[in-house]
Amino acid sequence: MSHTRMLTCCALIGLGSLAPAAASDEPMAKLKGVPFTEVTIADAFWAPRQETNRAVSIPISLERLEEAGNIANLELAAAGAKSGYHGPVFMDSDLYKALEAASYSLASHPDPALEKKVDDIIAKIAAAQRADGYLNSWFTVVAPEKRWTNLRDDHELYCAGHLFEAAVAHFQATGRRNFLDVAVKLADHVDSVFGVGKRMGYPGHPEIELALVKLARATGDEKYARLAEFFVTHRGRKFFAEEHGQPVERYDGSYWQDDEPIRDQKTIRGHAVRAAYLLSGATDVAATTGDAGLLKMIRRVWRNTTERNMYITGGIGPSAHNEGFTHDYDLPNRTAYQETCASIALAQWNHRLALLYGDAKYADVFERSLYNGMLAGVSLDGERFFYVNPLESDGGHHRSEWFSCACCPPNVTRTLASLGAYAYAADAGSLWVNLYIQGSVKVPFGGKAVTVDVQTDYPWDGRVKLAPRVDEPTTFTLRLRVPGWCRGATVAINGEPVSSPPMERGYFVIERTWKPGDSATLDLPMPVVRMAANPNVEADRGLLAIQRGPIVYCVEAADVGADLASLHLPRDAALRPEKAPDLLGGVVVVKGEARTTPELNWDRMLYQAVPTGDLTPITAIPYYAWDNRLPGPMKVWLPIEPASTVAGPGEQGARVTMSHVSPNCQPEAIRDGIEPKSSGEQPVNNCHWWPRKGTEEWVQYSWKSPRTFESARVYWFDDTGRGECRVPASWRIEYRDGDSWKPVDAKGPYALSKDAWNEVTFAPVASDALRLVVQMPEGWASGVHEWRVREAEDD
Repeated sequence: MSHTRMLTCCALIGLGSLAPAAASDEPMAKLKGVPFTEVTIADAFWAPRQETNRAVSIPISLERLEEAGNIANLELAAAGAKSGYHGPVFMDSDLYKALEAASYSLASHPDPALEKKVDDIIAKIAAAQRADGYLNSWFTVVAPEKRWTNLRDDHELYCAGHLFEAAVAHFQATGRRNFLDVAVKLADHVDSVFGVGKRMGYPGHPEIELALVKLARATGDEKYARLAEFFVTHRGRKFFAEEHGQPVERYDGSYWQDDEPIRDQKTIRGHAVRAAYLLSGATDVAATTGDAGLLKMIRRVWRNTTERNMYITGGIGPSAHNEGFTHDYDLPNRTAYQETCASIALAQWNHRLALLYGDAKYADVFERSLYNGMLAGVSLDGERFFYVNPLESDGGHHRSEWFSCACCPPNVTRTLASLGAYAYAADAGSLWVNLYIQGSVKVPFGGKAVTVDVQTDYPWDGRVKLAPRVDEPTTFTLRLRVPGWCRGATVAINGEPVSSPPMERGYFVIERTWKPGDSATLDLPMPVVRMAANPNVEADRGLLAIQRGPIVYCVEAADVGADLASLHLPRDAALRPEKAPDLLGGVVVVKGEARTTPELNWDRMLYQAVPTGDLTPITAIPYYAWDNRLPGPMKVWLPIEPASTVAGPGEQGARVTMSHVSPNCQPEAIRDGIEPKSSGEQPVNNCHWWPRKGTEEWVQYSWKSPRTFESARVYWFDDTGRGECRVPASWRIEYRDGDSWKPVDAKGPYALSKDAWNEVTFAPVASDALRLVVQMPEGWASGVHEWRVREAEDD
């Protein structure tokens, strides 16, 4: 059996080989997703997470949203109040996502108390709706005269989209229309304002497009699908330049995917969540209309996304600056933004593509996102959440109880509650199995419902048994996805191996008349593999990651008996999987031995031998489970050779600390020895004090024993034109003297030059610590490319 499909996760080596690019007339399968209500999840992996989601995360979300004022805002709108609103303009959307999650939960786990709470909130939403159907608490309370005047920034259409999704979920879960009627009234209002022959415009934050298609399917009213088509197909005509009175020739709309007509777009760009939501809506529209231009764009941008812009963990969006994309192959690890919502949006988009084309490569992507990037977004106890998901941490990045911008927690809860919807698809004669989850699925074949029972310990074990429950011979086809990470997959019917089973688009095709007692057993080998990134990914050169099955692994300090920064994992180091039923809710870990590399002292040395380093045992855990124990450093990508430090002699052996460290700041970058070409150069790793502005801050070198120093020099980071870091207003060097800090006796002025080294010499001081103290300019942050110190020369 030849299986050459590749999930090109940042063009990863080891995932297979790339299938030929799709032709413009690639046939569409147009499968129907099997609703999550027809899927029973009864495994040891997802079922406990869904229960934690139901019992802990969903109630927490509703409580925190109430504490933040989301519900009170609706009450103010209903009462006609003109003051008292709390939070950002998009507060309504987070509540709608939480209601969507609660509705999904009610469908599978009836809960009278939760249902009453949901109905009470729905009643408040309905009371806040205006007579013309308009519904948005911020505009109703704060600025009713500004409705629909700032589509780019004010999230009205975005909030409406999340309301539509929540209302459809509630209708499907309960069969009642109390929420759906609110949605229809609002959608009718939006349709009366926007569309062909009406007002031009589209949302700054896409979401309503995919939601309108859902609403059209739930209500049978195709005008909502036509409105979705209007929003999608007009995108990129630079409407926001017109809306904000900006000259088109100087307008850059890439952040909002508004820089060129949508059918002409070739790359994924801008804000990551907005981009993937837009592509999800575009896929829904193209699936309905057959728009050839949209379909070609979608496939083209998909290849750009998965081959050049996706993390191994199934996330997208490397940059904190725009919560999105920069340039191809820019996939830093410690500064990875990889917003939880972006992983979910990528999964949603690829689920739609899997239904549209019936190609397993799309399911490969959403499997990777769900098992890694999305699942990392919530702690194992369901009480804390990640917004940002780095692939490396020095121990300072942790989940939070909540966020002022609370988009990620309810996005995770609604995804977990409806997870079964990702698992299966169907057409008239086939059941397509995309995710292997123990439980069952019910699908109609030949005019009667057929239940297929699934037994598996996936993702820890690749053996999957599928047993149709039939009372009489029933003909249908099982299409079993062979994941892109798998080699040597086999299938057996009633225990008898099938020789060279047919494969179409990455699925084993088992066409059969099933009799009572029949079963199909799929075996997916799951060796531990080392993953390498495309050499164009600068951040991962000389590094390898560990993967087994769909699970990406990381190494945490809690499982290593040495400094994580000193470790390298030789290519030939043996790695073995091992069950750990009592660790992190029950996982399979990967065990092996790494080597430690002591930091070399280059003082007065030009060459020296590199020691082999000591062997030390390591245990790698699933990436999704990190930061659930004692805080400490973490890495997904590990060096395969000893890391040769290029820090100068003065900085050798120093510990780096800072007055403030943000999620995208790497203190160690200040001594990595990489000399910039200019202050504006954007390094892979960066040391700065943003988002603090105008304050006095410091960065410190500390040594185990005193040294004598006589000079220091600094190269400032300044991202004028794209960011908020500037050369500081002033700076100084201090040394530690007992319990106090004292300024050095400088022999000249402290220079403030851009694009150059700024050096100061001073009377020699003996100390075990030096500080670079910076006064940042009013309204601006500051950053440092390199800070080097020089020890006093012996006579």
